[in-house]
Amino acid sequence: MQPSEYATFDAVGLAELVRNRDITASELTETAIETIRDRNPAVNAVIDTYFDRARTILDSETLPSGPFHGVPFLFKDLQAEEGLPVTFGSVFFKDFVAPQGDVVGQRMRSAGFSVLGRTASPEFGLLPVTESRLHGPTRNPWDLTRSPGGSSGGAAAAVASGMVPMAHGGDGGGSLRIPASACGLFALKPSRGTMPRQPNSLADRIAIDGCISRTVRDTATFLDAIGGPTLGDLWRTPNNGQSLTAAMHSEVRPLRIAVRTTDHMGRPVHPACRDMIADVVALLEGLGHSVVEESPPLDGAAMEDAFLTLWAAFPATAFRTILDEAAQAKRVVRVARRPLGDYRTMRILARVVGNRAGMPAFEPFTWGLIQRARKLDATDILYAFRSLQNVAYAYGDFFGSYDVELSPVLSTPPVHIGEIDQTKPMDDLTDQLARYVGFTPIANFAGLPAMSVPLYWTDTNLPIGSHFTASHGNDALLIQLAAQLEQSQPWADRRPAPRATPPQERPGQ
Repeated sequence: MQPSEYATFDAVGLAELVRNRDITASELTETAIETIRDRNPAVNAVIDTYFDRARTILDSETLPSGPFHGVPFLFKDLQAEEGLPVTFGSVFFKDFVAPQGDVVGQRMRSAGFSVLGRTASPEFGLLPVTESRLHGPTRNPWDLTRSPGGSSGGAAAAVASGMVPMAHGGDGGGSLRIPASACGLFALKPSRGTMPRQPNSLADRIAIDGCISRTVRDTATFLDAIGGPTLGDLWRTPNNGQSLTAAMHSEVRPLRIAVRTTDHMGRPVHPACRDMIADVVALLEGLGHSVVEESPPLDGAAMEDAFLTLWAAFPATAFRTILDEAAQAKRVVRVARRPLGDYRTMRILARVVGNRAGMPAFEPFTWGLIQRARKLDATDILYAFRSLQNVAYAYGDFFGSYDVELSPVLSTPPVHIGEIDQTKPMDDLTDQLARYVGFTPIANFAGLPAMSVPLYWTDTNLPIGSHFTASHGNDALLIQLAAQLEQSQPWADRRPAPRATPPQERPGQ
């Protein structure tokens, strides 16, 4: 199979070819490897490869026969796999080997994917752009001077450029939907409790795994295959026995859709985002849906403060969890017998690693969050959780009157590489981030399903995603709506031109 033909299939289609013996999994893998080698230099999406490992698994015929048997796939560089390197996008972990994997990784492998490597992420997945100090900037295939978003920016760039038909990602504040929007792809953040999570993770309340794909059926099939909580998970969301794949084939009823064009602080969006909303409203009304401009009452300032509080706690908590696991596996040595993860230990280890690497171990935004976390106590975290619950209550009432909310994914088209500048004062940087991603974190706060649908491109050929949110547990409704939109205004064949080399840097980058 030639790369040009390979790019025309989605993941379900490729799996059908393998199942029908029209192509072997090994042949498919070799085509994907050729495509990654050809296209990755331009976008810097794939930061580590498992080509020989994938070949060995295929030769030994031990690849599981799941729904995606033989389909080339990429893990995000936040997904730990036992015995394999994972950097979390951080200089600190550049030589780290994961002591263990997790249930999500096991389920993805059981689905039959041929895993070929890992995609770039910003450090610890904390930013909506993918420009880590360790791996360098990942570029948007639609415009190589712009960001593909984050934190699953490497996944989106890999799919948009045709390296793989879909890729793993996660979403703790928009990290699936933002890159999907920036790269003209489809992504659905599932409801809280529909996917398994690792234990002892503070991020479990707002973060969840998923994928970025070209088609609705790929995402629906993926979530059916990977989804479902494990024993001991804090949240369990029933699906009433209905699979998302089945829901995709059910006709959606006329919906009551509320639309918003300002973020939770009342800030307006870029004119291109308003144009997108106007186009999509016309499309929805033409399909028989009722659309009105309305939004729930939210305390935007309290929500932003709560999000920053939890975002500050995440890197410190993740640092401690990762290193504690490694210590138990005897892969690192405890420093001065202090508990790994406290501030003094982090500072000591950061200095050691930074000296060895010749660059700071942590990036400015991460370190700024860690400094903020030093000042937090248990009441701050609990108060932030209360703010999250208040958002959930507000949307619970709101969805008593409406079925779906429509908004932009981002407040502007995709930003340029370097536009999110970590050298800014911390307050200025967090304000810039809040303005850029004012829509997506709400679904994480309230545990709601939300999706980015590629229905609009600007006059300069930049994709701008449409953001749809539904009530908790109503993932199937979003899939039904997405399938209707995909049929009415198909997007899967709209692709950026392949490029083999990155552009010259713009001045100031």
